[in-house]
Amino acid sequence: MTQRLPQRFTKLFVSISLSAALLMTGTLALPTSQAQAMTSSKAQDVISTAKQYLNRPYKFGAALGQTRNFDCSSFVATVFQRYGKSLPRTAKEMSKVGTYVAKKDLKPGDLVFFYSPIHHVGIYMGNGKVIHTYGAPGVTITDMNKDWWTKNYATARRVM
Repeated sequence: MTQRLPQRFTKLFVSISLSAALLMTGTLALPTSQAQAMTSSKAQDVISTAKQYLNRPYKFGAALGQTRNFDCSSFVATVFQRYGKSLPRTAKEMSKVGTYVAKKDLKPGDLVFFYSPIHHVGIYMGNGKVIHTYGAPGVTITDMNKDWWTKNYATARRVM
């Protein structure tokens, strides 16, 4: 029996050590910052695509699937569709998908909504900037931390 106790202890010790080593190796194989960089890269791709439509005319009720003109929700839906993300047709419906994001936690690629009840949507670019469309000049970039935009900010959602 004296020999069996050290043998059991050795097996247990080896088992725990091996499990800890595998856990650490798996954790170190994909650092958190690398995973965040991939998300950031995708968000930058979405924003680059959105910028391709700068100054494209605004038209309320613009048809999905075409890029001659946009309303706010057809613009956002068109951009995200290029990355395999299907979104509802209206800003109000879009405001119910994905996960809620507090204004202080916004990241590029998040959807930002305005008015109450909600009837305007844009894509957050970072540094308080949003790309969206309404009236003239069509698709544009606006500082959402100024004037009307600050007063009428409603909520945000992360959909990717």
